Order: sequence, then C-alpha cells, then structure tokens
Amino acid sequence: MDVRFFTRNIEATDEQKDFMEEKLSKIEKFFNKISDVQVVLSFKRGMNIVEITASANGLVMRGEDHSPDMRKAFDKALKNIERQVKRHKDYLKDHTHIRTRDLDISFGLPSDIFGDKRDSDDVSPTDIVKVKRFPVATMLPAEATRQMDLLGHSFFLFRNGDSGNFNVVYKRNDGGYGLLEPQD
Repeated sequence: MDVRFFTRNIEATDEQKDFMEEKLSKIEKFFNKISDVQVVLSFKRGMNIVEITASANGLVMRGEDHSPDMRKAFDKALKNIERQVKRHKDYLKDHTHIRTRDLDISFGLPSDIFGDKRDSDDVSPTDIVKVKRFPVATMLPAEATRQMDLLGHSFFLFRNGDSGNFNVVYKRNDGGYGLLEPQD
C-alpha cells in the first residue's frame, strides 16, 4: 500500500507521518485490496483538518475530520475509512456483483465540435474553470448509489451493467434516489 502525504499551512513531523502510516497499514488487515492512500493535512482557523482518501479496485473511500489535536483528527478520519471498508467488505460477502473495470469512453464526436471561437480575453462567469477526468465503471444502479454514498457526493455517473448506457444516480430532496437514463 502506497501512502502519500500532502500538507497545507502546516508542517508534519516524521514522527507524525510514521504514526499515521502505522495506523493506516492496519486497514489492510480488514481489506487487502487497498492500493494507495492519500492523506492531506491542513490547518485552518485553529483546527487541524485531516482528509484520507483510499483507493481499492476502482472504489474510492474518503474520510475527513477536524480537531485542535492532529492525532484526534486523524483517528476520527481513519474510523470513517474503517467503517466504509467494513461496510464494503460486508456487501461483497452478501452480494454477487459485476466486476468493474476501467473503460475507454469515446462518444464518436469530432474533437473540434466544441471548439472555443471566443477571444482569450473574453471571459464570462459561465466558463468552465475545472475539468475532471475519471474512469467510468460498469455497475448496477444499486451499486452506483452505494459508491455515491461512500464518496459523499450528490450524484454519480456510471455505465449501466444491464443496458450498457451511461446513467446518473442522484440524491433527491425528499431523501430517495433518482436515476437518469438517456432516451433513444
């Protein structure tokens, strides 16, 4: 398991990093498919903030917490990750599921169809300020909602294992989930 540390507005000692690496290695006892872990340590408004992101076979688990004490914040964030790992491991024991794999997605559109014809000086508030690329996994809608909950997002894009189409699941304001399917 590869552990990477990033710091913002704070310096982490080697002793703190060793402590965190030792604690993180214990997660492998629960679930040995975790490939890499990213730990972001930051200090903001008198609080130490610890964000832990773990990747395991395309599944992303994330835990975040804050406290005046760095170790307490780390322990709380680690408990969030452990809870997610246990929940996912229980799910794998209870259900058979489709194996996910990274897919190369091509919509078959020419690259210049969305070309930007404006001058570089012409900037409006609706300009795209960030582009995020990610692999789209093949799964069932129930698995997509579980992945969305693990990530803490309000929507999730996936390829439907039944139809092969791209779908989006989202959280509804009434507490349920919604599924967006393209119409032919």
